[in-house]
Amino acid sequence: MEFQKELDARGLNCPLPILKTKKALAEMASGQVLRVLATDPGSVRDFQAFAKQTGNELLSHTAEGKEFTFLMKRK
Repeated sequence: MEFQKELDARGLNCPLPILKTKKALAEMASGQVLRVLATDPGSVRDFQAFAKQTGNELLSHTAEGKEFTFLMKRK
């Protein structure tokens, strides 16, 4: 899937991946997609909750080994 911006949050623990995602999305236009790379196992739950609370859409999340990739669409 196409994305406009990428955020590398690998090596960061909760809540930093979410805080950096929030900041990155705030700088993007509505409808744009942010790709986030993370290694914190709790980030799957965190990104689902973040999407629900903020109205931004979690388009997908995948896990490859210990690395997670999230695609978030700005509301």
